[in-house]
Amino acid sequence: MSVAKNIEITSTSPSSFEDAIEKGIARATKTIDNVRGAWIKEQKINVSNGKATEYQVMMILTFVLGGGDDNDSGKSDRSGKSSKGRKR
Repeated sequence: MSVAKNIEITSTSPSSFEDAIEKGIARATKTIDNVRGAWIKEQKINVSNGKATEYQVMMILTFVLGGGDDNDSGKSDRSGKSSKGRKR
């Protein structure tokens, strides 16, 4: 059995929506394990002097929670310690 969680993040880029999405996902995966998908909830362009200056996306990321009996299998947590055999 897997249990997932959703979080909402916002990311910006001066060049494109696609770049904002890539940067947001890259940054999120530095601190969140098991990211499985993203839903783009909202897109916004900031304008200055009649030109697009910044592309912003609000997205909902889905990640599978670790530490369960089925998908744990002794993987290391962020501290490098094995979670196998840990008391629950």
